[in-house]
Amino acid sequence: MRVLIDIVHPAHVLFFLNPIRILQERGDEILILSRHKDVACALLDAHRLDHTPVSTALKGLPGLALELAWRDLAVARHALRFRPDVMVGFGGVAVSHVGALLRIPSVSFYDTETATLQNRITWPFIGHLYVPQSYSGPVPEGRTTRFAGGKELCFLHPDNFSPDRETALASGLDPDRPNYLIRTVKWNANHDRGKTGWREADLVALCDLLAARGRVHISSERDLPARFEAYRYRAKPDAMHHLMAFCDLYVGESASMGHESAFVGTPAIYDGADHPATTRELARCGLLTALSQQGWGPLRDAVERALSTPRTVHGERLAAYLNGKPNLASYVVEALDWTSRGRIPAFASRWHRTSLRMPEPHDQS
Repeated sequence: MRVLIDIVHPAHVLFFLNPIRILQERGDEILILSRHKDVACALLDAHRLDHTPVSTALKGLPGLALELAWRDLAVARHALRFRPDVMVGFGGVAVSHVGALLRIPSVSFYDTETATLQNRITWPFIGHLYVPQSYSGPVPEGRTTRFAGGKELCFLHPDNFSPDRETALASGLDPDRPNYLIRTVKWNANHDRGKTGWREADLVALCDLLAARGRVHISSERDLPARFEAYRYRAKPDAMHHLMAFCDLYVGESASMGHESAFVGTPAIYDGADHPATTRELARCGLLTALSQQGWGPLRDAVERALSTPRTVHGERLAAYLNGKPNLASYVVEALDWTSRGRIPAFASRWHRTSLRMPEPHDQS
């Protein structure tokens, strides 16, 4: 099988990492098209995955539109040369457009119903969509399958990831004090229009509060006050989850990293403008605290509550959540197999599966 994988965000590297390994072991041919966005290319390099950057993240709606047009053309050009049996992306904007134009089967995995603009320009063209069972947004009728759990189970399922303390120590973990991970973002993605992050005063207050108790690690897309540069995470991108797993608390504006922290066993606080269904599901299960950027007071109170809750409580909640949840990596590969063989009719209507078991990749809703 010849597979074109479109990767536009660091989280997508992690999502496709284990499926790529399975495809490589089988001897399938893979073309990875990447994007200069945060540490996406660095992560691909760290995992020794050959890739071709075809665009760079631009700012503002006009910049995003220009980049999308350029990326569509670049993906089409590479698809014509590579002649894939199936194309796949997380979100899958470019592969949906190119797939419809060149009549190449396209697949998207996605979990963010709040990315309304992106979804509106993707769903009419995508061959088949896979979303979590908790997903609450509109989906293409007859071309959507729901899976149990969240996308993080593709790379942080216990079968796929085991935190290494030596790697964490080499990445800055302080063995003698509590460790805290903070994440700030730029809020310049297509689904971030009109949204802003923490005020600098709130970030300063958070850093001061946690630094008084232990070692602070900051993963940041934006500039930091000079005195906090010493806290900036500077280790290898692929070591982040090892450090994260040994931290005592995650606090951040990134829902993705909040989910990841929850899945590696670290109590998490997400304080952001978007609350997709996967975030709300993890909050209901007690695996993270979801705030809506209401200021320093609520954030401070959430931090105090999290630090006063025994770590074992989080471990018990995580074990209960993972019970019966599948390792998604093999499922992604099976979905690509089915699609490449034409076993998912593009516009067939079938009944909506509601059971909590893992649906077969060709089961649709």
